[in-house]
Amino acid sequence: MAWLVTGGAGYIGSHVVRAFRDQGIETVVIDDLSSGHRSFVPEDVPFVEGSILDASLLRGIFAQHEIAGVVHVAGYKYAGVSVTRPLHTYEQNVTATQVLLAEMAAADVTRIVFSSSAAVYGTPSVDLVTESTPKAPESPYGESKLIGEWLLRDQGTAVGLKHTSLRYFNVVGSGFPELSDTSPHNLFPLIFEALIAGRTPRINGDDYATPDGTCVRDYVHVSDLALSHVAAATRLAGGHALEAAYNLGSGDGASVGEIMTAVAEVTGISFVPELGPRRAGDPDRIVASGALAARDLDWAMRHTLSDMVSSAWLARKSVVDA
Repeated sequence: MAWLVTGGAGYIGSHVVRAFRDQGIETVVIDDLSSGHRSFVPEDVPFVEGSILDASLLRGIFAQHEIAGVVHVAGYKYAGVSVTRPLHTYEQNVTATQVLLAEMAAADVTRIVFSSSAAVYGTPSVDLVTESTPKAPESPYGESKLIGEWLLRDQGTAVGLKHTSLRYFNVVGSGFPELSDTSPHNLFPLIFEALIAGRTPRINGDDYATPDGTCVRDYVHVSDLALSHVAAATRLAGGHALEAAYNLGSGDGASVGEIMTAVAEVTGISFVPELGPRRAGDPDRIVASGALAARDLDWAMRHTLSDMVSSAWLARKSVVDA
């Protein structure tokens, strides 16, 4: 039997597919390639190009393949842009999830691992975010992810769906040189694109209540994240109970200033970041505990900050040099 990975041609989804393969578990990928890349999917993995909004397409996949469960990574992931595109965000993240869950129920597929987000917390008022920290999303994206969790919860009550949601924080790095983060909004790609274009990367604000005055965020390596998806799927398949949601966090975080220093060291490109004004609404620090995930999902920080930067840079350079 195989696990269906929605969004499996994207940066995170493609790492999840490879993590399953490394454990000898077959996968099937569906992706509309709106932000994913066909080349990110191994040639020996069945691939369906299309949207999970297409119920008939999903129905065909469930009919053609023996699907043990779903890892649902597909979605519209740009929190800032979602403010100006709320209807698109809800369609891609809420309506699409509803369609997926309906087709799963019709096909008697009873397990799902959901890609959620730290955005469900909004701007937390605590130094260390736990799963019980109040949810207060501040964008349509964050709201759509929280609604996704509610859909799983309610479907669990209604039809016995076995589920868990993994709340990502800042996913970085690469496990394979051919898999790079191509988001135009994430910090690492923004820094790398500036350096490649001969521009100086910029820090937004240096007067935060942190050790070096720059924002502290929780950065986790994409390969570590992918491993916990496999652990979650395996436990669900084995009939083990899981928490409704898990934070995949580092417990300590890193500042934007520290990221810039690490990038200069790894790339060998010496630069002093430009200093810009604070961005409205940016909190001083967002860091999460990964204790529950460590207990249940083999979650661990296996990579240092230098590992994260160097692997991401290698992947980005592989694109440039190709």
